This record gives sequence, structure tokens and C-alpha cells, in this order.
Amino acid sequence: MTSFNIALNFEDGVTRFVECKAGEKVLDAAFRARINLPMDCSDGVCGTCKCRAESGRYDLGDEYIDDALTEDEKDSGLVLTCQMIPESDCVIAVPASSTACKTGQSTFAATVTKIEPHNDAAVVLELDVDAAAPVFLAGQYGNIDVPGSGQHRSYSFSSAPGETKISFLIKKIPGGVMSTWLESAQAGHKVELTGPLGSFYLRAVERPLLFLAGGTGLAPFLSMLEVLARAESQQKVHLIYGVTRDLDLVQVEAIEAFTAKLPNFTFSTVVADAASAHPRKGWVTQHMPAESFNDGDVDVYLCGPPPMVDAVRKHFDDNGVKPNSFHYEKFTPNAAPVTA
Repeated sequence: MTSFNIALNFEDGVTRFVECKAGEKVLDAAFRARINLPMDCSDGVCGTCKCRAESGRYDLGDEYIDDALTEDEKDSGLVLTCQMIPESDCVIAVPASSTACKTGQSTFAATVTKIEPHNDAAVVLELDVDAAAPVFLAGQYGNIDVPGSGQHRSYSFSSAPGETKISFLIKKIPGGVMSTWLESAQAGHKVELTGPLGSFYLRAVERPLLFLAGGTGLAPFLSMLEVLARAESQQKVHLIYGVTRDLDLVQVEAIEAFTAKLPNFTFSTVVADAASAHPRKGWVTQHMPAESFNDGDVDVYLCGPPPMVDAVRKHFDDNGVKPNSFHYEKFTPNAAPVTA
């Protein structure tokens, strides 16, 4: 029997996935998974279960009243989960916290399979999940418990969803909790993760994409690019990858590999260090080709440290750049990402 994966994104950043059977309404599927989505009547009358469908195909039928969902609301992507019957995998933004819906984050155990240093800049941590493959949206992050510390750190998945082997690109921080543990960690060591989390993820691809990555903010784009490659996307995708020093340019070979997998993918690298011999020096904002904005018909995704995110936003405002959509995630070494 056909079934669909429905991602429920709660306003506190928690994402839960539920299986929706053919012909089943989202509200019923969530209830079956013991997730209490907002509801009152469950008959399409009150509008309490109103959410926003961010991607996917579905049928709302005609058994609800206009007071519960107007035509304008429907056209803007709002849905009633008590009437919504998915016809594909869907992503739904729920205007309530996960705790209010009596659910929480998913936790899973994993085993270290590889720790690969990249100069003094970053480490690729590869894990093999001990049970079923974790489900997440390309671009989201998870919290990794640092063994023996009682603390966790937040990192974006750099691998694609649906695999039992997952990876993260982790910035090296001298004396940092995770960096210190990685110095002695070995294959076979166990860790626990919580997630997926975050509202920074790849939406439905309907127009050209511009990806802007700063440092280890490259990680979510590696996941997104793999998803696009598996979908055999024909859309134009341009990635600009900016770093501070030459040594910070990591996993360029992995990026290069996508030029063979995606026919309309291009990328460029930028180094801020004025002493670098790199052909493109300066900031990402100085190396954005006008054609990458496609006269505004473009979806922009940005992940990097706060100064970079703020600089790009200011550049857009100062130059009147108004993309169709703009999704960004700020990260600092010891804090969870902030998304918009």
C-alpha cells in the first residue's frame, strides 16, 4: 500500500516525521503517531488545525467551510490538517511548539566509522546509525552529545537523508568540547544524537538556486546537492563558497564531483585573506554574478557565521536585491543555529 512521509515542522525548530497511508488525513496520521496537532472540531468547520503546506501534493476535498479556510488562504498554501490527504511526501509548518503538541525530539544512537581531518580547519565525522536511518530534510541539523562532557553541539547533516551512514563537517576549535573529544575518538566509539532540528532546509525546487556558504556552513549544501543529484534536477544551481584562509577551503573535491552529477551546477570559491594567491579574494558579496539572481526569480539559501549572514542581508538591501525567497542560517561554534 502506498504511504507518504510527512514532515511536521514545529515553531520551536523540532521536526517529526509521520507516515500517512493512502487516503489518510494528516491529522489522523499524526494522532496515530501520538502527536496532538492543534484541532477542535476535526470536521473542517473551526479552522483550529490550520497549518502551512510548504511542499508536496495533496487534496483538501470540499467538505470544509469558507470560514475555516478561505480561497485566498488555500491559494497561499494554508491547509486544514483534518481535511488534507497527501498525494506525495509533504512538509508542513505547524504554528505551535512540539511540547504543546505533546511530542518531542527523536534521539538515536550511532557508531563512529571515520574521523577525517581537513588541515587545521575542520573534521569530517562519519557515523553509522545503529537502528533505522534517521529521517531529516536536507539542510537540517542535529545535536550530538559529546561523550563524557554532559554537553552537546549542533551540526548540520552533510550527508543526504535516508542513509544509515551520516556525516557532519565540524569546525576545529582549539580547546573546544567537540574538537577535544575528536582528538582521541576512534572508530567504534558510540555517540547519541537528537534531531532533526531547524527550519533551514531545501524547499520544492521550482526555479534557479543560489547557495551561499561560509566556512563549515558548506555542510548543509552538500546534503542539498546530493538530494538534487538523486532527483536528477535540471534547475540551475550556483554555489559560492567563502572562507577566511586558503586552508579553510575543505571538501572542494566533493563539490567538484557534483558538476558531473548535476548538468546545470556551477560553483566558485572565495578567500578573504588579502595575502592569498587565490584568484577570487575578498568577501562573498563581491563575487556574486548578476546572472545568478535571474532577475529576482531565484531562491537563495545562505549558511555561515553571523557576520557573513549580516553582510549578505545588508548587501541585498543596499542593492535592491529581492529574490523570490531567501532562507538563511547563522551559526556560532558553541550555539545552535538561528534560522529564518
